Formats: sequence, structure tokens, C-alpha cells
Amino acid sequence: MVDKKQNKLTISGKRKTAIAKATICEGKGEILINKVPYENFDFFKKLIVNEPVEITKKVLGGFNFDIRVNVRGGGNESQIAASRLAIARALVEFTKSDELKKAFSDYDKNLLVADTRRKEPYKPGDSKARRKRQSSFR
Repeated sequence: MVDKKQNKLTISGKRKTAIAKATICEGKGEILINKVPYENFDFFKKLIVNEPVEITKKVLGGFNFDIRVNVRGGGNESQIAASRLAIARALVEFTKSDELKKAFSDYDKNLLVADTRRKEPYKPGDSKARRKRQSSFR
């Protein structure tokens, strides 16, 4: 959805039960996830969110976009993965760059395509999805 007055774009990304909505516009290069700068996250989470930003800097020569991400549901890791997906999709859609889309796909297909894996359901009469009840042959 594009707002013509302020030139904003909102894109969503999903991972398991986490849903992230990223709003992108021209700016200074700020990325806020649930109103918190991503620089405040721990090291590995910061690297995961930073991947689409670094690829964009290499391809476009700079990063002058403000991105606000609102994430709900899921756990911490799923929220980070959903945010990464929403940020990458928003950058591709906002810039309309085929070169950027190809760079994201070459680096990691999951930057643009959601991972549809889900937890396997429990089976009737068993304690877990795959594990079967132990039997004794004596």
C-alpha cells in the first residue's frame, strides 16, 4: 500500500506465527523494530537484521531509508526473521530495483520468500509428533 502524499510503503513478512509490518520512506537510514533501534539488539540479532541493509548499500551505493517495523506474535527469533523478511521486501518494492532483488535472491532466497515450515502436529495417542510409544516384547 503506497501513500502518495508522504511516499510511504507498508509491506509484511511472516515467520511461524510472527507477523512483521514494515513501513519504509526516504530518510536518514534509521531502522526501528517495535520502536527500538536495531543497534540495541544483541550481536547476532543485529547481524540478521543488518543483512538486507548491507546488501542494499553495496548494490545502490547507499542507504537513505527510514524503516519502522511493527512485529507481533511468535518468539524472539521468529520476530527477527519476520522483520528481516519485511525489511528486504520493503526495500525491493520501494526502490523498484531488479538488481537489488537479484542480489537478495543470490545471497539468500529467504530474504524475499517466506519460510513456510511449521511445527508438525501431534498424532493421536502419542506423546510427540514423531516419537512412538515404547513397547516391551517380554
